[in-house]
Amino acid sequence: MTRLGSLAPSPPSSAVETAGLGKRFGKLWALQDCSVRVPRGRVVALVGPNGAGKTTLLRMLAGLSRPTTGEARILGRRPEQSEEFLSTIGYLAQDVPLYRRMTARQHVEVGAGLNRRWEGEAAIARLEALRVPTDRPVSTLSGGQRAQVALGLALAKRPAVLLLDEPVAALDPLARREFLAALAGAVAEDEVSVVLSSHLVHDLERVCDFVILLSASRVQLCADIEEILDTHRFLVGPRRPAAEIERAMDAVSVTQTARQSRVLVRTDGPIADPSWQVSEVGLEDVILAYMGRDADGVEQQTVGLGATA
Repeated sequence: MTRLGSLAPSPPSSAVETAGLGKRFGKLWALQDCSVRVPRGRVVALVGPNGAGKTTLLRMLAGLSRPTTGEARILGRRPEQSEEFLSTIGYLAQDVPLYRRMTARQHVEVGAGLNRRWEGEAAIARLEALRVPTDRPVSTLSGGQRAQVALGLALAKRPAVLLLDEPVAALDPLARREFLAALAGAVAEDEVSVVLSSHLVHDLERVCDFVILLSASRVQLCADIEEILDTHRFLVGPRRPAAEIERAMDAVSVTQTARQSRVLVRTDGPIADPSWQVSEVGLEDVILAYMGRDADGVEQQTVGLGATA
């Protein structure tokens, strides 16, 4: 049996694995009891509200921050600031760290001297195919073009795991689409595993097939997107006490009006009670419901004049 906070040797199929991982800053926990496992070859959407611990998790996975509790492994190795470990990952921070006076080509040349596995020519070819100027200072490029340069540099390392922290947050819709298309192409070509942090669930659905949802500094979901959609349903029926609903089913959120109860429920089978109208849900609906929960469990809302809890 694996002890909480201590991982057994990871199988080759595991890209990312954590057990009881936590990070505390003074008296504040930025992340607690984070236990996840992501198979290799997945593109993971890391989602959650501000302050949920997304950046904290990515920094620990990249070896830039040490955990307060628990343990993490990337491809079976503990994150550390060693050449051997760093050569296996690519990490793109939220602020897209580039030297503003240098060109994309100069960035590629510098990278060649810092990385033992480096595909500089492929990076330049990828940028030129996207019509990103490679001989102008990056300060003169658009936000979308700078993001493409940063992605190209991260991919030039030929990483087995790519960690991206809000790479499209400041981009307009067209630039976001182009960035995600480039990422999807690179994943298909190089078979890299990706953990992509973002608030933009609709955009993530285009490229991601796995979700890690953090809320209240804890893991709420960690599963394939198809599995999440298959195991959640939206129910509408006559109003009944919220406590009764919670006893009868695994309710994620309960919204009450004067006459109706509307419930997002997690279930592995059909709903037997014929008083409920059952419908499928979208990924964004599920994620928002889990994000709306407090640390104690079900999200509850009362809607409409005269409604009572």
